[in-house]
Amino acid sequence: MVHPSELLPSEVWNHVFSYLSEAEKSCVRVACTYFRKLIDHPSLWRNWSVVLDFPNGSYYPFFWETLRRRKITGVVLRTSKSKHIEDVAWSLPGLTTLVMEGCDAANLECLKSFKNLKSLAIRSADVVHLSMVSQPEQLTHLSLCNLPYIGTYETISAVTQFTNLASLSLHVITWGIPFSKIRCILASLPKLKHLALHVSFPRSSRDDFDVSEPNASQLTSLELFAMSYPLPENAMKLMPKLKRLTMYYKDGPQERPGNRPQSVMSKWLSDLHELSTLVIVEGPLVKEYVASIPATLMDLTLRISKFSLEDMVAVAAQTPNLQRLHLDTWPSHLGVNVSQIPKLFPKLKRLAIRFAHVPEKNFLDLHQLQDLEILEILDSHPDLPVLVQRLRILTRYRLRVLIPPYQRDVLSCLCVSGMYC
Repeated sequence: MVHPSELLPSEVWNHVFSYLSEAEKSCVRVACTYFRKLIDHPSLWRNWSVVLDFPNGSYYPFFWETLRRRKITGVVLRTSKSKHIEDVAWSLPGLTTLVMEGCDAANLECLKSFKNLKSLAIRSADVVHLSMVSQPEQLTHLSLCNLPYIGTYETISAVTQFTNLASLSLHVITWGIPFSKIRCILASLPKLKHLALHVSFPRSSRDDFDVSEPNASQLTSLELFAMSYPLPENAMKLMPKLKRLTMYYKDGPQERPGNRPQSVMSKWLSDLHELSTLVIVEGPLVKEYVASIPATLMDLTLRISKFSLEDMVAVAAQTPNLQRLHLDTWPSHLGVNVSQIPKLFPKLKRLAIRFAHVPEKNFLDLHQLQDLEILEILDSHPDLPVLVQRLRILTRYRLRVLIPPYQRDVLSCLCVSGMYC
């Protein structure tokens, strides 16, 4: 006799299951053998990663069989035992993404057992033995994070062997990578598209950055964790194809009127004619660089403490085609100015704001954004569920609203949230 669930094609069930959370999938999976087979289909676990910390020792064989059926290709390893790392390499031979946390030299020796690695992240380690990577020419993404005892020369020497890297992240390494070393990194990694650095700057003038030589950099995304040291004004001439610029500022010991980083942001933006995404955390006042924001900008994130209606109007004038806006102005707030967003940014498809101190009427005015698809609320409030439902009714349920808590990407590092929580 055919089970009622089998009367529908598997494709229909897979489509239904695609809307379920991981916890809901687990509940459905135990309902029957047929559902277990469907739930384990790789299409439902695409780009999904698993965190393995071996709390009770080695995992059972059926656990690895389940991961292989789902074709899991990303793993975060939280273990200090080489045996556990070897278990992962043996049980998941198709693994392409690996994050190793709190590892030592013996753990890194195990890297040679992963034959298909394309993305590698090492966090909170006191050594970097990247020579153990089985096939360095295969690696396209590399991230080194929170490595307090690794020197600049050692770091750069370690990463430049991976000549096919498309993405490189070097976060919180001793005192940072000197900004002047960016040229060396770009020259050694000709295929690099994304570069993220915890940077430091020399005490010399910010005008000393040499960009006189011809540059063929393919870099399209730059992310800087910067103390408030002097910044070279002409640095962006080295990266003319940048489409995404992210700046995380933090006050440093050299912060004084003559060395304020604010003075270079305007120059940097004026040299980036193809910029489509800009992210600024802390740092300069908006009025100091808003006139240089290129009209090509489609995505803007501002996590700053001061943002007035005047600033909002100025930003809108510079970004007529803006589609994604993230405004986090804590501890100040947008308040009634939220109602101006539909008038100033009519083409928005995604908006992220804080709800605190926003009157109900002004919040509901967001339904006037005809193209808005996703509204992200950055803080919690007991009145939110009711107001969100009213807003969705006003938009005829076309709007998707995201509210805290959010699920963090396990593959991403904690550098940003750790510095600016």
